[in-house]
Amino acid sequence: MYPKEAEAGSFLFREGDPVGKVYYIRSGKVKLKNITEDGKQFIVSILQTGDFICEPDRGTDAVHSLSAEVIEHSNFGVIEWKELQTLLFRHGDFAVPFMNWMMLTRRVAESKFRDLLLFGKPGALASTLIRLANCYGVLDPDGIRLELKLTHVELAEMIGTTREGVSRMLNGMKQEGIIDIRKGHIVILSLAALRKICQ
Repeated sequence: MYPKEAEAGSFLFREGDPVGKVYYIRSGKVKLKNITEDGKQFIVSILQTGDFICEPDRGTDAVHSLSAEVIEHSNFGVIEWKELQTLLFRHGDFAVPFMNWMMLTRRVAESKFRDLLLFGKPGALASTLIRLANCYGVLDPDGIRLELKLTHVELAEMIGTTREGVSRMLNGMKQEGIIDIRKGHIVILSLAALRKICQ
């Protein structure tokens, strides 16, 4: 891998750009998102230190299906897809866990869409908060505080709804004692209640 730095607000690649590189996040955070034809954004995931960004190179016409926007100053290790392929061919002990990781990434993405389809916006929001707690949660005296600050717009883009809809759902959860919001951070007071919402 060769090193690469990127500033907040820049893009590693945009939807439609040719694929061909794999990015390992050494430090920082990256938002993977999709922009619909009418200009709406959908955040597929937020990745952090230790995560890979990888879309397989399927030939000369292969392009990225998502855009990768850097959220904060980040450092990456970058490897060309062709070089990664050589490693996979030569080292089966590396190829198997790498393929398992790619399958897990796909399952996580599929589960997000499943939650949205089966349990509606409240279920999708509850599921998203649980996933954020797993990735960015820090134990707090009252529950789990999300270290990652997200605006209502960003949360809305993660579940395909409006900012007003997210504000309404968060206020409802707050009134029910499921979450609290302190200095811009969401604190999950009842993980069990969130799990019940998304079954």
